[in-house]
Amino acid sequence: MSLSMYQASIPVFTRQLNNLSTILGLAAAHAEAKKIDPSVFLNARLAPDMFPLSRQVQIACDGVKGGAALLAGIEAPSYADDETSFAELQARIAKTLAFLQGVSATQIDGSEERTVTLKRRDKETHFQGQAFLLDHVMPNFYFHLTTAYAILRHNGVEIGKRDFLGTR
Repeated sequence: MSLSMYQASIPVFTRQLNNLSTILGLAAAHAEAKKIDPSVFLNARLAPDMFPLSRQVQIACDGVKGGAALLAGIEAPSYADDETSFAELQARIAKTLAFLQGVSATQIDGSEERTVTLKRRDKETHFQGQAFLLDHVMPNFYFHLTTAYAILRHNGVEIGKRDFLGTR
């Protein structure tokens, strides 16, 4: 049995974004219970040259909505990067999930061989669809999810592997 491009992308993105939402909810509850200003977590970094938690969440959302849009051949919505609270990050995740729900299997499937062009500030990178998903979108997504998790865990939020995997 083969795995379609849709099955390898949208359901995975959806599950992991829901897990991220749960983790952020646990962090917000932890901050409230311990009387910690939420901005301590939102601005926390693992290293001085890394992005803070809020940016990790923004990039995770942007990566999957942009990746799905490129694979589907549609326009991705643009979100301002202005979230300053857990509630605003949750809203960003919810908007991203709503966008992903609107992307159908018929739009994604068959994109394995489609040329996808990723435009950056100073260059364009061309991928075949499958390589774009497996070698770029997925690793980037998991990097930012894991970093968000690690920032919260490092800062004392009582979360574990089961929270990351969504099996708690």
